[in-house]
Parts: sequence; structure tokens; C-alpha cells
Amino acid sequence: MSDLPPSWEGPLDEVRAPSAESGRRGSFLVAAGILLSRIAGLLREVAISGYLGVGATADVFKAALRIPNLLQNLLGEGVLSASFIPVYSRLLERNRRDAQRLAGAILGLLIVLVVVLSVIGVLLARPLTMLITPGFTGERLDLATDLLRIMFPGIGFLVLSAFCTGVLNSHREFFLSYVSPVMWNVVQIAFVVAAGISGASDTGIAEALAWGVLAGSIVQMGVQVPGVRRLTAGMRVSVDRSSPPVRDVLRRFGPVVMGRGVAQLLSYIDLVLASLLAIGAVSALTYGQVLYLLPISLFGMAVAAAELPELSRLGGQGRAEIGRRLATGLERITFYVAPVAALYLFAGDVVVGALFQRGEFGPADSRLVWFVIGAFALGLLGTTRSRLLQNGLYALDRPRLVARIAVVRVALAAALGALLMFPLDRLAIVGSSVQRVGELGFGPLPDALRLAGDGAPRLGVVGLALGAAISSWVEYRLLRGALAWRIGRLAPMTSAGHWCLIAAAASGVLAAGMRSAAHAHDLPALVTVLVVGVPVGLTYLAITSSMAVPEATALVGRARRMLVERR
Repeated sequence: MSDLPPSWEGPLDEVRAPSAESGRRGSFLVAAGILLSRIAGLLREVAISGYLGVGATADVFKAALRIPNLLQNLLGEGVLSASFIPVYSRLLERNRRDAQRLAGAILGLLIVLVVVLSVIGVLLARPLTMLITPGFTGERLDLATDLLRIMFPGIGFLVLSAFCTGVLNSHREFFLSYVSPVMWNVVQIAFVVAAGISGASDTGIAEALAWGVLAGSIVQMGVQVPGVRRLTAGMRVSVDRSSPPVRDVLRRFGPVVMGRGVAQLLSYIDLVLASLLAIGAVSALTYGQVLYLLPISLFGMAVAAAELPELSRLGGQGRAEIGRRLATGLERITFYVAPVAALYLFAGDVVVGALFQRGEFGPADSRLVWFVIGAFALGLLGTTRSRLLQNGLYALDRPRLVARIAVVRVALAAALGALLMFPLDRLAIVGSSVQRVGELGFGPLPDALRLAGDGAPRLGVVGLALGAAISSWVEYRLLRGALAWRIGRLAPMTSAGHWCLIAAAASGVLAAGMRSAAHAHDLPALVTVLVVGVPVGLTYLAITSSMAVPEATALVGRARRMLVERR
């Protein structure tokens, strides 16, 4: 039986199984776009860290930005991809005109939704800020409210940008949709650098960044519009909810919002909890999340996003092929993510120092963010692999099951994070060591210690990262079991996957040794990251290619062909 509603399913000639090479190519295009976007994002964080460091103003800006980001993630790319792409992709296989009508109706409904949300957000900015950052008071609360009012309308443009991404992906045009966020980051960089050069105060720089967020959102959507108009020529915007395909998208939307939204809720909970910790916790968490999300986006999202349209076209008639593609995708993710996790765990301060350590961002801040990404790294493979398995369940029309599993993950992560963070907030980074500062306890520090702007960085935020790491593996096992119940047990990890883990562990040990040697010689941060990263990457590739890991041999073969062509 097909998973499509019988009222509009229509004839289907056959279920075509896309080749593994097409999946690899789609993943490569998504990854290439995301890579450029993440590089721009890292440059943005470098600019912010240089001007604001890890302090009170940085905490305020990042907290205010988290609120519109939460809603954009809740209503944007992940939700629209999982609810809109499966229906739209199937319609493209049957009747392009019906697909255009569906796109026009969804676009019209989204426009109404984002206008209403933007107005509400501007009017209720202060209570929203108080809700999401209960630890902010006085000037910090006032500034966060002002920044939120500036940024909130940008949510609408980001959600509409996510609609454009869904259309482009369904037509197998992956690169533009995932490279467009480069413009969002570039505009913010321009605003913060201009404010910094003009001699603006920390508050002025934060306000400039807020305007950059709004302007960047408009530009991000704008660069995708020409491509969408070309692919949907003749589309008419409406708010018609009567057609079966539109109702099917809306039927999926609620459960997908719950599934993706519950996962995004974890970011909100982390922000609430971090606001109760010592000053610097919010900004340290967000700097760490930039690096944590990089491999998730580059590899987990790249593979998952490229596979979703193909898995959706297979649907219920292609369960065996879905299982095969998921197993292949999981091994592809393992190959790319395992060495990154090892590098973060064994030598994360090298990466953090090269990117952020300048201006107001000092060595102690680098160590704190290292501890954060090291804790996150313990769950990287679980999180990235879960993204692909979620799309497998979405393709099988099981969004509610994804939502229920996500609820378990968030509840567990929040409980573990809250349990660990307050005892760890009694530990501070003093010089090159970690020392206990304050009496042990399971409640917030006294305000005299918690709000000390010149105090040593504290490790409470590491507890939140540990909670997220543990819960990600629980989610992965639950998703894998749910898929096994519906399409049969997924193939176990092959010898290639095991060799990826072995090679990553060996590379991690090498990274720790190279890190110690580089620090002993007091090398500059940028030189250190090359001294550590290059040998680690080459070692990992040498081990995996010698063991005939498919992704490694493909990379080596591509490199050899490029060398031959240059000769």
C-alpha cells in the first residue's frame, strides 16, 4: 500500500529507485552550499567575538537572536521540508500543474502566518524576552527587548526563504538553496565591522548586528526568488485550503512542528537554563553550538536533505529501497563526522583558538568553549545519524512518531542538563587549571559570583552539552527501532564503518600529541590549527582509504583525477 491519501494519489507508472551516485551528488551539492554558508557563519562569529568577546553584551545579543531563530527553525526549513517536500515531490511526478497550485496555496498561507507572527513579536517583545531569559534583569533585559523588536520581522523572510528552499530541493536544485544563507551572514559581518570601525559602544555594535539580521533575512530570501519563479512559472498565490494535497501538507505540518519543534525547544530550554548560570554561559554555549552544528549541517543535514525528496518519491511502495538508502547514508555520515568528533574531543581548543581567540576573547574563554564542544562531540554521531532516520520516517508518513521520540530526547536532555549544570558552575577555569570556586550545590550561584563580569569562566554550561550528547544517542536508538518495525531491521554497521571509528580514534590520539607539541613551542593559533589538523586529516584518510572505505576511495580517486587533469 502507498502512504499517499487515496483521494488524490493518482496513477504512478513505477517506483524508481534513484542510484546511490545520485544521492552522493545531491549530498555533495548540499554540503558545498552549507560549507560556504558555515564558513560565512564562522567569519560572522569571529567578528562578533572580536568585538564583544564572552561577556554581558554578547550574552544579550545571542539570547535575543535565539528567539527569532527558534521560531524560524520551528516554522522554517526543517518543518517545511518534512511536510511540504514529500507531497510536492510526489505531485511533480504526476501533474506539474497540481504541484504549482499546491505551492501557491502554501506560499499564501505562509505569508499570512508570518505577517501575524511578526506583528505579535514586535508588540510582545518584552514579555517574550522575560520568558526566554528569566535570568536577565535591568539593562540586560532592556537591551535584549530592543534587539528582539528589531530582529523579529526577519523571521517572516527566513520562513519564506525556507519555502523557496523546499521548492528548489524538490526540483533537485540543491546548491542555491543552501548557499543563500551566506548572504545572511555577509550582511551581518558588514554591519558589525562598520559599527566597530566607527567606534560604536558594545551596545551600538549589538544594535547594528540586530539590523544586520533583519537586512540579511531579506537578502537571503531575495537571492532564491528568481530560481523559484522560473521553476513555478504560472503559480498563483492563494490561501485555498480545500484541495487534498494542501490538506495533506497541513495535516503533516502539526506533527512535524511537534517533532522538529520539540527538538528546537531544547535550544530554548538550554538558553533558559544558561541564563541562570554565571555571566558568559549564554555566549559560550552559542559559540560552542556554532562549531557543533557545523558537522551536523555539512554532513547530517546534507545527506538527509538530499535523500528526503528521493525517499518521499519511493514512499510506502519502496520500503526495501528506503532501508538500503538509509544504511548507505548512515555510513556516509559516519565517515565524515567521526574524525570531526575526535578532533573536537582531543584538540578542540586548537580550533576554538584559531577562530575566536582575539580581542575580548581570551585563552580561558577558548578552554571553556573547548569543554563545551568536547561534551557535544560525544553525541555528534548520534545527532547526525538521527537527522537521516527522521527523514526515513517522514517519507513513510510517520511524523507523529518522530515527534514522540523528540519529546523523549528533549525531556531527557533538559533533566540531565539541569542536574549537571549547577554543580559544574562551581568549577572555574583559572589559568591552565580547573578549580572549585564556591560551595558545592544544586542551585544557582549567589548573585555576587554569578553576575561578576570579570570572574573566571565557569563550567556550568558544559553540563547542558553533556545532557544533549547523552539524549542524542537515546533518540537515535529509538528512531532506528521505529524504522526496523516498519521496513525491517536496518543493515548493521559494515567493516567500513568500523574502520572509520578506528581511524577516528587513532587520529584523535595523534591530535592530542600534536596539540601538546604545538603548545610547547608556543606557536600562533592559526599555525597550530594547521600543524594539528593537516596530519590528523591525512592520517584518517590514509587509514580509511587503505581499508577500502567507499567514501575514502571516492575522495582519493577524485583527487587523483584532478591531479592528472592539471598535468
